[in-house]
Amino acid sequence: MTLKIIINRIQRFIVDKSSSDQKIKYFRNQGMKIGKNCIFETMSFSTEPYLVEIGDEVGISNGTVLITHDAGIRCFRDELPGDDIFGKIIIGNNVFIGINCTLLPNTIIGNNCIVGAGSVLRGRYPDNSVIIGNPAEVLVSMNVQKLMYRQNLGRLRTADMTDEKKKPVVMKHFTSK
Repeated sequence: MTLKIIINRIQRFIVDKSSSDQKIKYFRNQGMKIGKNCIFETMSFSTEPYLVEIGDEVGISNGTVLITHDAGIRCFRDELPGDDIFGKIIIGNNVFIGINCTLLPNTIIGNNCIVGAGSVLRGRYPDNSVIIGNPAEVLVSMNVQKLMYRQNLGRLRTADMTDEKKKPVVMKHFTSK
């Protein structure tokens, strides 16, 4: 293993334990296009981060993996010696990607989308979609999802609270029922 590889692995390990801003800075330096006000809770971007484009206001949860290559071509090395397969991943603006999702090569997610936890995506997904499953499909429009959120009995105004202030509010809500 070369010194350059060792240094890169140490750097990735340190960045993985750092803030979302540090992760974004690291990947921008690797050639990834990343918009404004994004949050990354993952470091699992492919070996070709320069093939990933991410819009503004995108949140990517922990455990999510973006893969920009298809190593299955190795099974055909006799007929296709030395060839590799690559594909871009493009994520629009105002997108939230849930925990433990996998985005495969040649995936495009439109603007204003939610990707449900554990989904596996390959292909094009239109604007204003809620996307779930393996393989992932559009479940409902964002308008329907917003209506469901508005009617959800677990909806509380805690987004700007610290964990310390949020806990009694949440506990009271769920113990008084």
